[in-house]
Amino acid sequence: MPLPKNQSRLRRQIRTRSKIKGTAVRPRLSVFRSNRYLSAQLIDDTVGTTLAAISRRAAKGEAAKIGEELAKLAKEKKIETVVFDRGGYRFIGKVKQLADGARKGGLKF
Repeated sequence: MPLPKNQSRLRRQIRTRSKIKGTAVRPRLSVFRSNRYLSAQLIDDTVGTTLAAISRRAAKGEAAKIGEELAKLAKEKKIETVVFDRGGYRFIGKVKQLADGARKGGLKF
């Protein structure tokens, strides 16, 4: 019997998080996607703190703007490189747009 969709995503998320760790110099860019909103955080896993976060309503095509705004917040905190954590979601649609927007804003993955 297949697992429910959310439970499968959580399993993928845990598997990915065991391999990806963020530091103060190179934090983890974590993405959370709901039906209406898109959230992204820059997390330092060594201390367990959020360095920068943004959450906005993401209509079609607006996820790239959210990525650019997060890159602007990161630049203010002198962060240039990040580790991308897609949170168990597929790298298409809003997640890909957010990553492309962050790259356009100046973050390096």
